[in-house]
Amino acid sequence: MVEEAKRTLAYLCPACRQGVVIERSVFQLAAAGSDLPCPCGKSSLRAELLGDRVRLTVPCLFCGRDHTVTCSSRAFLHERLLAFSCAASGLDCCYVGEEGPVFAALARLEEAADKLEAQAGAQGTFLDELVMHEMLSELRDIAQRDGISCTCGSRRWNLQVNYSSIDLSCAACGAVMRIPAATAGDLDSLCCKTRLVIHGREEKP
Repeated sequence: MVEEAKRTLAYLCPACRQGVVIERSVFQLAAAGSDLPCPCGKSSLRAELLGDRVRLTVPCLFCGRDHTVTCSSRAFLHERLLAFSCAASGLDCCYVGEEGPVFAALARLEEAADKLEAQAGAQGTFLDELVMHEMLSELRDIAQRDGISCTCGSRRWNLQVNYSSIDLSCAACGAVMRIPAATAGDLDSLCCKTRLVIHGREEKP
């Protein structure tokens, strides 16, 4: 018997501040609107499959509001890891994908949340100055090797440094890749890479 494909979803509950990880089969997610609650009962993530799109309503620990995000059904059902972020804080608020990558990403996010709470009232330029400077150094090394490109075919890009993340945007099609830059785990993840690919428009033959 063929095992049914499953997706793992995760977020940080703004009420109890704990990580919430939920596994659902594709069949369960395809059912009319899936509410995925935190065990504390005070927050829930909602996933709706709308034909070729998926809409998620995600409670956010960092800004206190719900975010509504969409992506293609294909990406939602097949990507190893999708990350959706809070525009106000620059930190991720939700992950979807395979179990291992989702748990690893959530662990890094919990570390960033703990660090943010510890530094409340003493905010500097970045959530972690040392991590951010090391991240920028790694990005400079990758760029010097011409290792940054976009799926639209362009190798021209722009960089924006946020409080706890870095945005790489394609100068041709405008697609954006957000790179978390808050924890040692984020730095380790970037150090493993020799190339970065921004997912924009696919290059036409």
